[in-house]
Amino acid sequence: MVRTSFGSKMFDVFNYIFLSAIALVTLYPFWDALIVSITPLHESMATTLHLYPKEITLEAYQYLVKMEQLWKSYGVSATITVLGTAISMFATTLAAYVLSKKNIPGGRLIMFAIVFTMMFSGGLIPTYIVVRELGLTNTIWAMMIPNAIQTYNLIIMRSFFQSIPESLEESAKMDGCSDFGILFRIVIPLSLPVIFTIALFYAVTRWNDFFTAVMYVTNRDIWPLQLFLRSMLIESESSFQSGGDNPLLLGQSIKMATIMITTIPVLMIYPFFQKYFMQGVTLGAVKE
Repeated sequence: MVRTSFGSKMFDVFNYIFLSAIALVTLYPFWDALIVSITPLHESMATTLHLYPKEITLEAYQYLVKMEQLWKSYGVSATITVLGTAISMFATTLAAYVLSKKNIPGGRLIMFAIVFTMMFSGGLIPTYIVVRELGLTNTIWAMMIPNAIQTYNLIIMRSFFQSIPESLEESAKMDGCSDFGILFRIVIPLSLPVIFTIALFYAVTRWNDFFTAVMYVTNRDIWPLQLFLRSMLIESESSFQSGGDNPLLLGQSIKMATIMITTIPVLMIYPFFQKYFMQGVTLGAVKE
């Protein structure tokens, strides 16, 4: 049995204390939002530190649930998240698999052009003109297709595909397997950790994205949840400044309830991906 020194034990204790403090600092804003969202207006405004609710009310959530536009936006965000993630994963996987091959003509030039976009871009106005000329403005596709592939995710997936032994693919080709067969029967099953990790990145990005909708969508019927909540919070501030009649809009409860409604779906999905996420984030951390 290996004995640990006193200094090593003290270092471990310090690490536990330090990491616990970091965890509390990280979790408190979420806890504060939860408490304020179920706290009456007069109590939430009485103090800035909310550790536990003295009174519980669901008025903020009842107010949000009755809003028809909220459910429309929820449906739009869910569609964008599911369909947009599927489109992004399909495009990213195919592009990464092709670019992982060393014998692709012009592969280095194509990869350089892709990486170049991480440092330089055309800008907002040229991008908007391209989207408008393609007829994507005021459509749900404008929030999925223009940003279908993120360069960083493509590089991660390409690097993982390159780590798969070429002998596996050569053996499959000798057995008569096609390129698509190799991809879907061999490469993808071996790449589930990185695929689920990248899918989680895409899904969270799609769910939280509102700037794309601000740029390309003016039709309220296809507003995503984030844009709708942003609009509602702006209207709440305007109501406060003009002395609105609805006291609920003047409090923090409605604002924190919107934060909870936006955050909870992601928190519910994350545990199902945690196993793959923990494996995926360490990919490439150790080089042989």
